[in-house]
Amino acid sequence: MRFADPLVRGTLILREKRFLAHVRLDSGETVVAHTNNSGRMTGCSDPGSAVWLSPADKPGRKLKWTWEIVHVGPDAIPAGINTILPNKLVAEAIKEGRIPELPANWAIRPEARYGDEGSRVDLLLSQGEQRIWVEVKNVTLVRSGAAAFPDAPSVRARKHLRELSRQVAAGDRAVLVYVVQRGDAESVGPADDIDPDYGVALRQAAAEGVEILAWQASVSPEEIRLEHSLTVRLT
Repeated sequence: MRFADPLVRGTLILREKRFLAHVRLDSGETVVAHTNNSGRMTGCSDPGSAVWLSPADKPGRKLKWTWEIVHVGPDAIPAGINTILPNKLVAEAIKEGRIPELPANWAIRPEARYGDEGSRVDLLLSQGEQRIWVEVKNVTLVRSGAAAFPDAPSVRARKHLRELSRQVAAGDRAVLVYVVQRGDAESVGPADDIDPDYGVALRQAAAEGVEILAWQASVSPEEIRLEHSLTVRLT
């Protein structure tokens, strides 16, 4: 997925109240950008980090910028932090036939209502009576090459696992896709130290037939694109 407009580089001054980022652009101007990432963003929100912003695509929006990328760690690895993008990245890769486990020629419907707990699945793939329920999770936390999800306790993420399991029990396929928007991960697994209940729920869902995939994205100011699969570790 290529960015429609050129991104603008700056330096993070402060992340405030999770959804606001104060940034000094390379031009010297200080702006406030929106971030739709509600997680802790551990290691991805350090003041002084280089960041990239996109201009707002809706006229009249209060905040004129959206935070897209941050450079993390001593090697300044670019990491995508926009949690809206992973759904689009997975849909794009499915349509292009780049995810072997998911059919490229089925209809795709985003944000379809489903389940017993008032959920919306990220992507619903269908062909005739056949359905595949696809939940997508953005992953930015990486420790010593091991990506982990979630980066904060998440009741919502546990609910999604229960909903996926129910779809499998009803005779459909259900797939959880982790999207790692940074290039320094070698595997993905549950962050048991952060949310042990999620780890339990993930392993139970896998045992009940929920398929778990992980894909790594290449990240640049011009384009973010799913490149290759990663190992999923449950033990």
